Amino acid sequence: MSSTVAVHSLWTTAAPLAADKINAPKIEYAQLAPVLIVFGVAILGILLEAFLPRRFRYTGQVGLAVVGMAAAFAAVVALAAGGYATTKAHIAAMGAVAVDGPALFLQGTILLVGMVGVFTFAERRLDPKAHGRRVDSFAAQGSAVPGSDQEKDAVRAGFTTTEVFPLLMFAIGGMLIFPAANDLLTLFVALEVFSLPLYLLCALARRRRLMSQEAAVKYFLLGAFSSAFLLFGIALLYGYAGTVSYSGIASVVDGTAKLNPALADSAGNDALLLIGAALVGMGLLFKVGAVPFHMWTPDVYEGAPTPVTGFMAAATKVAAFGALLRLLYVVLPELRWDWRPVLWGVAILTMLVGAIVAVTQTDVKRLLAYSSIAHAGFILAGVIATTPEGVSSVLFYLAAYSFVTLGAFAVVTLVRDAGGEATHLSRWAGLGRRSPLVAAVFAIFLLAFAGIPLTSGFAGKFAVFSAAAQGGAMPLVIVGVISSAIAAFFYIRVIVLMFFSEPKADGPTVAMPSPLTSTAIAVGVAVTLVLGVAPQYFLDLANQAGVFVR
Repeated sequence: MSSTVAVHSLWTTAAPLAADKINAPKIEYAQLAPVLIVFGVAILGILLEAFLPRRFRYTGQVGLAVVGMAAAFAAVVALAAGGYATTKAHIAAMGAVAVDGPALFLQGTILLVGMVGVFTFAERRLDPKAHGRRVDSFAAQGSAVPGSDQEKDAVRAGFTTTEVFPLLMFAIGGMLIFPAANDLLTLFVALEVFSLPLYLLCALARRRRLMSQEAAVKYFLLGAFSSAFLLFGIALLYGYAGTVSYSGIASVVDGTAKLNPALADSAGNDALLLIGAALVGMGLLFKVGAVPFHMWTPDVYEGAPTPVTGFMAAATKVAAFGALLRLLYVVLPELRWDWRPVLWGVAILTMLVGAIVAVTQTDVKRLLAYSSIAHAGFILAGVIATTPEGVSSVLFYLAAYSFVTLGAFAVVTLVRDAGGEATHLSRWAGLGRRSPLVAAVFAIFLLAFAGIPLTSGFAGKFAVFSAAAQGGAMPLVIVGVISSAIAAFFYIRVIVLMFFSEPKADGPTVAMPSPLTSTAIAVGVAVTLVLGVAPQYFLDLANQAGVFVR
């Protein structure tokens, strides 16, 4: 009898629980369409690798990647046209992802950069040792040990590592989420999603495989440290605010929200806030390549396959600066008097170190690496402005810089000798006489990096320096102008070397690219000139997109 009563009591107690409904998460799939399309294409790419015959994989992967990114870009445009960049901006996916102007602008930029990146990844006509076979910049078989019989057999068979296309799509998917992340855990997951494929891609160079793998290991180890800093900072910020939501942390910082009583021992501790914010900032500054978190950049840029270097130099900066902007402008605006002095120092060091050390470089890829470091400092000047003009200037600069960078690295893939790409500067002597068109195109990109008028680089620098001056950072602008003058020296030095030096008898050849790389270079030149000659429409577009949803 007692057991019957106990069972009845247990049933009556559990009955209300069983009657309760479990609410499904609210996911706005239409507003997340760009991200979902890219990840869907990445998964389809893996299925193609598993089930499609090898001879069809290259065509299938390239076509799938291009169509997928075009569809994702169309989804971004549709969202922007539907008002989600302005009046309808809101937080989607139960507070995890922001759908607003900066997110859509940066996602569109990343997708266009990714599409051009696919063209450079797919190039198969540049290797002089291919003897008529069509091979790309990547190892014939990524799993083979360099120099092994397995690798030699794969090279003789003409294999290509078509897995790079799904890896690229996964990286792009993570980059789309990174600047739109609206809580710290989503930020961390997005960081890992786009970082892990990049580590693998850096190790897959067809030529100089050991250098490529060394670059990947350096990038992975230093990236792991930066991720650890970021994650530890997230833990401290959670300990401070009791939430990982951007709006929740911001509300605790400005005093409009009550602290979580479950964290009474730590909540509201300013030390946790400041240290946590500093550690998260360190993780993001590593990704943008700012000093003193820049040491990975030259070695990785030099060792990675050049198409990967170009994509990484452009898209990673766009995504990382977008995430940094959202953190500072949405989560920590009340602490601007704490983080602005720190970023002042970082920006000054980044501009000067990038410009000065670049003068000493003798390798084209390392020179462009230090150039990218200097440009990170210029962009930080716009971030420090802490005004809507600062946000819009950074958005414009990122769009302009990314296409110049992609185009410059695409040109580097064309100048080759018997060992592969001829990246030593001495090999570029007289290139203007041997191949005037290629040298002229590279000169346009160098002039854009230098910020010469009528190029996108000038419009971008003018925008960020103007925003910094309006934000009270005139000394930073002066340092930026000085750094730009120093940087102009080594850009012009390369131009003089190409056009006013005698070509060597055993100099490199300029490979004839396929329409894919030609299109990538043409897009880079077109964007560089259009944004330089008529930038106002795009500045207005960036200005309209420069408001964060909170």
